[in-house]
Amino acid sequence: MKLPFNIALRYLFAKKSQNIINVISMISVVGILTGSAALLVVLSVFNGLHGFIGNLYNSFDPDIKISAVEGKVFSLDSLDISKIKSAPGVVSFAEVLEDNALLKFGKRQMPGTILGVDENYNTVCGIDTIMRDGFFRTKFKNENQGVLGYILADQLSVRLNFVTPLSIYAPRRTGKINMANPQNAFRTEYVSPSGIFMVKQAEYDAQFLLINIEQARRLFEYNSDVVSSLILKLDDYSSVGDAKKELKKILGDGFKVADRQEQHAAFYKMMMMEKLMAFLILSFILLIAAFNIIGTLSMLIYEKKESIFTFRSMGATKRMITRIFLFEGWMISLVGVIAGLIIGITLVLVQQNYGLLKFQGGGSFIVDAYPVALELSDVLLVLVTVSTIGLVGAWYPVRVIVDKYYNSKE
Repeated sequence: MKLPFNIALRYLFAKKSQNIINVISMISVVGILTGSAALLVVLSVFNGLHGFIGNLYNSFDPDIKISAVEGKVFSLDSLDISKIKSAPGVVSFAEVLEDNALLKFGKRQMPGTILGVDENYNTVCGIDTIMRDGFFRTKFKNENQGVLGYILADQLSVRLNFVTPLSIYAPRRTGKINMANPQNAFRTEYVSPSGIFMVKQAEYDAQFLLINIEQARRLFEYNSDVVSSLILKLDDYSSVGDAKKELKKILGDGFKVADRQEQHAAFYKMMMMEKLMAFLILSFILLIAAFNIIGTLSMLIYEKKESIFTFRSMGATKRMITRIFLFEGWMISLVGVIAGLIIGITLVLVQQNYGLLKFQGGGSFIVDAYPVALELSDVLLVLVTVSTIGLVGAWYPVRVIVDKYYNSKE
C-alpha cells in the first residue's frame, strides 16, 4: 500500500510531458476546490439562520414544556408536582393556561391568543429581555394588567398611557345560550396594558396577550387547578436530554415533554430538509466536477503507459498499478477539497466576525449582515463527501484503462 501511494504522490507533482495535462489537472483541482468551498459556505449559512431564528424563539419559549397528549388542558391534581420540581436540572417552574379569545380596544377588534401565566413565568421565560415598551406585569394591586405583542398592539391601536382598558371576550364553556340575548353567550374580562413585547416573529408578536392565570381561568371557566401546560427552566440546557428522560418517567405516557426544538418541530424539520436538499444539490454538482478527473487520469495513464509496461516486467501486479493511479485521482480530489475547505472556513469566519456581506435595505432587517455559523461536523462532512466522490469517480476509469494497457503486448 505504501509503495503505490509514494509513486502516485511522485506522479502528482512531477512535471508532465504535455502541458495540456497540467492544465486539465489544474481545472480538476479548481472545480473540486470551488464546489467544496461553496458547499461549506452554504451549510454554514443554514447553521447561522437556524441559530439566529432559534435564539428569537428562545427569548419567549421555555427550556421544557409539558402538555397533555390528549385534550388542551389538564388538572394539576393528576401530577406529582414535587417530583417535577426536583427533576435533574430544573430551577424554575410556572403554570400556563392558553386559549383563543376576541380582543377589543375602542372601535378595533382582533382575534388573539390569551396566555394566562403565574408569578413565576418571568423566571422561566426571559420576557423582560424582549420588552419594547413598558414592563412585564399581569397584576398591580387590584388592577388586572397584561402585556401584548407589538404587532397586535399596533393593530388594536393600544398605547400604554391610555386609560381605556382592553376588553377580552371568550365564548362560555358552560350553561345554556339565550338566543334572545346572544351577548350573554360570552364572558368578558378587562386588562390595562402594562407593556409591549417584541419577539420579532409574527406568530408571537401578532397573536399573544399575557394576563394573570387566575383571570384567564375566570375568562375560560376553568377550575383553579387547570392548566394547558407546565413550563420549566433548566440550570444548563445542555442537560436537557437527562431532564426529559426523568420527566417522562415521572409523567408517564399521557403527557408530552418537549424541548425547544420539539416546540417548533415543523420549523426545525423544514430547516433541516432545506439544508439536506442544498447539500444534495451541491454534492451532485461536485460529482459532475469530479468527471474532470477522468480526463486527467486518462491522459496521465496514456503518458505513463511505458511505465506500466516497466512495472509489469518488474513483477508488479495489475492491482498494484491500479492502486497507483487510483491514489493519484483521489489525491487530486483531496488537494481540491483541502484548499476549498481552507477558503470556505476563511470566508465563513470573516463573515461571522466582521459581517462583510450585508443585507440591502439600510438597516430595515433584524440583523445587518447574513448570519453564518461554522460547525466542525460540516467541515468533516464536506471532507468525507468530496473525498468519497473523488475516489469513486476515479475507480472505474482507472480500472478499465489500466486493464487495457496492462494486458497490451506493446
